[in-house]
Amino acid sequence: MSTFKRFEDILAWQKARQVTKVIYDLTKDGEFARDYGLRDQIRRSSVSIMANIAEGQARRSDKDFAHFLNISRSSVAEVQSHMYVALDTNYISQKDFEVVYQMLDEISRVTFSLAKHLIIKS
Repeated sequence: MSTFKRFEDILAWQKARQVTKVIYDLTKDGEFARDYGLRDQIRRSSVSIMANIAEGQARRSDKDFAHFLNISRSSVAEVQSHMYVALDTNYISQKDFEVVYQMLDEISRVTFSLAKHLIIKS
């Protein structure tokens, strides 16, 4: 069973929280804010990263936790894909794109490592 007592203790969740705040900040003004479809989808995808880490931690087995971490990684890829749309439509700058993409890449690596650890352990 996972050694985390609270999902807030998980580094991947902490990083997902940070990137979610950045996503909300990037999408609150200008053209991005008025593109309701993309704005809402990228926000939901970002929140999904956090939510799946938390839900997985609350499961009864390491196998279930690892499964939810993999779902979280899928949400990371979804946000990364949406970031390309935001970049291509000039909703965000190249610099903002690179910063957020790097943050997401780090979350993906951390969740993958944790999921791998949980599977090996179980």
